Amino acid sequence: MGCLVPFLVNMVTLMVVAGFFPGFELDGLAAAFMASLLLSIINVLIRPLLVILTLPITVFTLGFFIFIINAALLMLTAGLMGDSFNISSFGMALLAAVVIALLNVLINNFIVEPLRRK
Repeated sequence: MGCLVPFLVNMVTLMVVAGFFPGFELDGLAAAFMASLLLSIINVLIRPLLVILTLPITVFTLGFFIFIINAALLMLTAGLMGDSFNISSFGMALLAAVVIALLNVLINNFIVEPLRRK
């Protein structure tokens, strides 16, 4: 259950972003599921290495470079998924990365954590 909740939260945030931004397109629930799965795998395998390699830049930018990393990983996910997941530009990926991060914080703090406490 521990791995399932972040995966589902990620899937929901991807669908919300796709619903609000025309440059961020997912072809249905199956594409959202696959994108979330692929993004989760990329975040486990590649993201830690990128964070360590870019640590000086991240510290210098007070942590904001993490959004660049997240946007690049979103673009990688979209590239690997082909036509079922499209991001129009890196700017859109950056905006999506910021919105996804905010939605993850909100969902975890106001929905997931109160449910875990019960």
